[in-house]
Amino acid sequence: MSSWTRWHGPAMARLWGFCWLIVGFWRAALACPTSCKCSASRIWCGDPSPGIVAFPKLEATSADPENITEIYIANQKRLEIINEDDLEAYVGLKNLTIVDSGLKSVAHKAFLKNSNLQHINFTRNKLTILSRKHFRHLDLSELILVGNPFTCSCDVMWIKTLQETKPSPETQDLYCLDENSKNISLANLQIPHCGLPSANLAAPNLTVEEGKSITLSCTVAGDPVPNLYWDVGNLVSKHMNETSHTQGSLRITNISSDDSGKQISCVAENLVGEDQDSVNLTVHFAPTITFLESPTSDHHWCIPFTVKGNPKPALQWFYNGAILNESKYICTKIHVTNHTEYHGCLQLDNPTHMNNGDYKLVAKNEYGKDEKQISAHFMGWPGIDDGFVLFHKIPLDG
Repeated sequence: MSSWTRWHGPAMARLWGFCWLIVGFWRAALACPTSCKCSASRIWCGDPSPGIVAFPKLEATSADPENITEIYIANQKRLEIINEDDLEAYVGLKNLTIVDSGLKSVAHKAFLKNSNLQHINFTRNKLTILSRKHFRHLDLSELILVGNPFTCSCDVMWIKTLQETKPSPETQDLYCLDENSKNISLANLQIPHCGLPSANLAAPNLTVEEGKSITLSCTVAGDPVPNLYWDVGNLVSKHMNETSHTQGSLRITNISSDDSGKQISCVAENLVGEDQDSVNLTVHFAPTITFLESPTSDHHWCIPFTVKGNPKPALQWFYNGAILNESKYICTKIHVTNHTEYHGCLQLDNPTHMNNGDYKLVAKNEYGKDEKQISAHFMGWPGIDDGFVLFHKIPLDG
């Protein structure tokens, strides 16, 4: 009885804690695939026996897949494919290495969720073909493909083009196999009717008034015949496109001022690569004063404002209904310009009670104008509000 009592207290709690710790390690070990080692940020699969057949995936009881930044796989002869959903959980993945393994194919959308990928190494696998569509959305700094038995065809010419346009002087010694199973250097590979496409946009300079509509036309050419598509980014204005073979048009209606400065591209893409022709949309619109507030004090007093307009609006201040002639004591300062938006203030140097009153800002360009007014109180009247006399004031007329 005394023995049971001793184990019923803190000692029993420690024993249960130890047991749960062992169970935790056991479950984590089960969560990491056989032949692999897993940490909070890395998966390493290098043991050829028994090896892995499918791409390694972590169970929910293990580390968060989003925190995995590196996956290293080597000597896995039975790993032949990367499926479409194999990497979708590894959104933070930066480095992917699969070397000396049996990799034969990669699904077209295998890296769709892996926008952080920077380094891919597929050295000495069984790849006979690899599409550029796998990687076109990635900003890769390294793609290593040495030692794969690529088939000499137009489908691998993009790899040759990539090597030729790569800014780094370090090029890979890549080969492909012709119909006679003879090694041909990719650098010397010549295939008829297999070249980069071209795109030609009919509107290289585009300026339009807010609310209007425009139509852009594009022609693409190439062999193999390229696909044509439009890249409009985050365009706010309503738009629709029509494409027919090598011709395309893009109709933009009721154009918003928020789209001024945005880039629109016509893209031609085939097996070898892509070309694009782009235009920057310039939208002219009447000014709008989006922000005007009471003065704040820093090194100088400032009446802050924000004005939007294109072309750049002319600004005019009024003080108590009369034009305010600016001087070194009181003047307009633009601190930040964001394309068609201007952030600044009316700066006042040591204003007194004589500068209290109504300040109106008028912004005007050829498309219209806007105005807003605020009341400013810098200081009370001497002897009445503040209990002392001030003699200095800013001359409002310069």
